[in-house]
Amino acid sequence: MLSRRLFAVLVCLLLALGALSAGTASASTYPLTVTDSIGRTVTIKEKPKAILLGSGFNLVALSLIHPDPVSLLVGWSGDMKGDNPEIYAAFEKRFPDIAKLTTIGDGTGDGLSFETILSLKADLAIMANWQADTELGKRAIDYLESTGVPVIVVDFNSDALKNTPSAMRLLGTVLDREAQAEDFATFYETHLQRIRDRVAQATAPGPTVLMDAFPNPDKCCYAYGTGGLGAFIGLTGSRNIAEGNLPAQGGIVSTEYLIGADPEVYIATGSPGGTYSTFSIGPGVADEEARRTLAQVVTSPILANLKGVRDKRVHGLWNFFNAVPLNILAAEAFAHWLRPDLFADLDPKATLAEINTRFAAVPFEGAYWISLTE
Repeated sequence: MLSRRLFAVLVCLLLALGALSAGTASASTYPLTVTDSIGRTVTIKEKPKAILLGSGFNLVALSLIHPDPVSLLVGWSGDMKGDNPEIYAAFEKRFPDIAKLTTIGDGTGDGLSFETILSLKADLAIMANWQADTELGKRAIDYLESTGVPVIVVDFNSDALKNTPSAMRLLGTVLDREAQAEDFATFYETHLQRIRDRVAQATAPGPTVLMDAFPNPDKCCYAYGTGGLGAFIGLTGSRNIAEGNLPAQGGIVSTEYLIGADPEVYIATGSPGGTYSTFSIGPGVADEEARRTLAQVVTSPILANLKGVRDKRVHGLWNFFNAVPLNILAAEAFAHWLRPDLFADLDPKATLAEINTRFAAVPFEGAYWISLTE
């Protein structure tokens, strides 16, 4: 009897040791060399503890894989704080030290202080892909690397459906949070595949759609193209009226073109407080405010006569989904709105609740998407 007990104990010890060695093997080992989201090869000498964020919005990505992302930072750009003060306030409430962070720019590269950056003694900089595409961004990367600070570029924007999981895995590897990043990436891919599988089985296409960025009563309309959030229209098998007529990033459409296309669904994008338009939506915004300001948008004579508006197929969402890995919520909202025949059971609110419970260091609260009729 004793020998059996001893055998059982030994088996448990061996299993524990195996699990421990597996966890150790999966941890990041420094120095490490990675390929970032735009194909650059970057070597990181040690585990980062003093990070610069070229875009403040990338704090959202860090907060999905690290319980105290602010503790990793020595400086950041002020774009998230300026554009979405409500989400900044939520982070400040949870992590008061965020108020002590040095601001290194506004997110565009303008006003970037090289002297300030040098004084912060950073060991890693993280930039967004759209920053790396600019001359100012390229200069910043060159400067940082010349001072010994490695720079990685992450992309949650140009091809979000493809790049978001890999960008999260990249951050996980770099920050030694591989298991957490893998969990989120797998979560993202599973939810995305559910949409793709159902759309693939559909026999008819989805509706025609106008996606209007930051609607303004004085002009109409800046239509999303097939890039950025515009790709989420195609994901559902629906048809973007800008496709084939505008560049991927989108552009202005004329009144005549809009009337001729007569889209069956209208989607507006906005930000909290209507920073760039009359439409207010996003972190800290109540459903009532988002729905009321969306209703005001479609009273415009140009929009009011579109088929989608007449049929009350009017929706809106937070524009900055195009900068953060929470964009899976936008994908589900699009699927539910555009293909109710396929996705009547799809509930983005339940997905957000799971993200808040499983991943988020700071819960994401507010009206991130809304329909004119409940």
